[in-house]
This record gives sequence, structure tokens and C-alpha cells, in this order.
Amino acid sequence: MAIEYRWANGHAERLPTLARELVQLKVDLIVVAGTIGIRAAKEATNTIPIAFVVLVDPVAGGLVQSFSRPGGNLTGLASQFEDLVTKQPQLMKEALPGLSRIAILSRVENSPRFVQPAEAAARGLGLATYLLKVRDVGEYEEAFKAARRDRAGAIQVLPSPIFGAQRRVLIDLAARYRLPAMCEFRDYVEDGGLMSYGPSIIEMFRGLASYVDRILKGAKPGDMPITRPATFELAVNLKTARALGVTISSEIVGRADAVIK
Repeated sequence: MAIEYRWANGHAERLPTLARELVQLKVDLIVVAGTIGIRAAKEATNTIPIAFVVLVDPVAGGLVQSFSRPGGNLTGLASQFEDLVTKQPQLMKEALPGLSRIAILSRVENSPRFVQPAEAAARGLGLATYLLKVRDVGEYEEAFKAARRDRAGAIQVLPSPIFGAQRRVLIDLAARYRLPAMCEFRDYVEDGGLMSYGPSIIEMFRGLASYVDRILKGAKPGDMPITRPATFELAVNLKTARALGVTISSEIVGRADAVIK
């Protein structure tokens, strides 16, 4: 098996060109992660199978027809975004009982239908919210500055593969501006972030290998149901908490699936 790799290095505008390159190479299958990349691949071909991992609802996002029968040439795994972004503020409030104001960091391409549940969940907990939208990595620091000016006590980083690729920048900014941050994947915490709550991205991609195997053996993507993760993991970095000067509640530490001391 020959594998053609293409990597946008966190620059979303490159994805359509990279997708077209793969189509021109007449590959047998395209594997892609994230809404922008999936959309770029979908626009580049309606015949080459596409297997994906996505962090949002692919039906609401217009990528597929349904979870049970995606239709077309796409299928894969999708995170339970709505459950995720509404649970994260709750965990932040439990971890930091004195929290009263939270900033929500989002990529500009995120649909309002993905941002609004996070805002509504925070407000339902009595938290004031401050939405920050960024287009590229050059805007990240100004967003963190704005969060501090607005007296946010924490920041929720909404899921994005671009944020994932640039997570060290986000982790460094959270430390510099002393903002407790909640992200989706455990690797944020392992790299020095404070908290994460979400599915195991490693297990999601391992699951994607099964789709690749079946498609290459002749299965039609449009007939293969989209899988959603059944479990989520909570991770906490107590070293980062000490550096930020915050105390994570013992209840959250006790419930965490991974604790870095």
C-alpha cells in the first residue's frame, strides 16, 4: 500500500488545493479530519471514497445525509459535539467554584449552531460569557488579551483540528495570560494545558482504520453508518494548576481519568 501524505500545517486555506492534488493522483481513498478538510475533499471529488474523523455533527454541518446512511462517498467517525461543549462549562464550574465569567474561543468558520450550545450551557450555570472568534494563529494572542481585559476567569477552547495542530500556542498563551483553559483532547493536558474533556482522539483514529479496511475491500461509504464515541475522558494537569495559582476541586480530581501531578 502506498500512502500519499498532505499536511496544511494549520493553514486551512491550503486544504482545497491539497485535496485537488490527491484527486489528480487518482488515489483509491482519502482520509481526512475536520470540517474544513472534509468539505474540501467533498468538493474535490464525488467518486473517490472519503473516510473522516470530525468533531462536530456532520449531518447538521451538511456533510452527510444521516448517521445511519451517510449517502454519497463519505463516512467515518463523529464526536458528540453537543454533549461535549455543554459538559465542558459544567466541569470548569465544578473545578473552579468561584468562576463567574468564561471566554469561549472559536474558529471563525464554526457555525453558530455549534457555538450557541456552549454559550447557552455556560449561561445556564450562571456564568457570563464572552465569545472570541479567530481566523488564524496571528489573532490568538489578541483573543487571550481580550479575555483578560474582560476579566474572564477561564477560557473554553471549542473543538477544531486547526486548534489541535496549534495547541502548543494556545497552551503557552493560557500560561502567559494566566487563564485556566478547557480543551477537548487529553494531549492538550499532556502538553501542559490545564483541563480537557472529550473522546480519545487516538481511539477515534484507530476506529477509522476499520472503515479504511472495509472500503478498500469494496464497501460503499454511503452505506456505512457513522460511529460516535461511547465514552469521554476527563484529564487534569495539577502542575499547570499550581503554575496558574488555582486550586482544582478535589471532586474533579477524583473523577478525572488522567491526573498529571
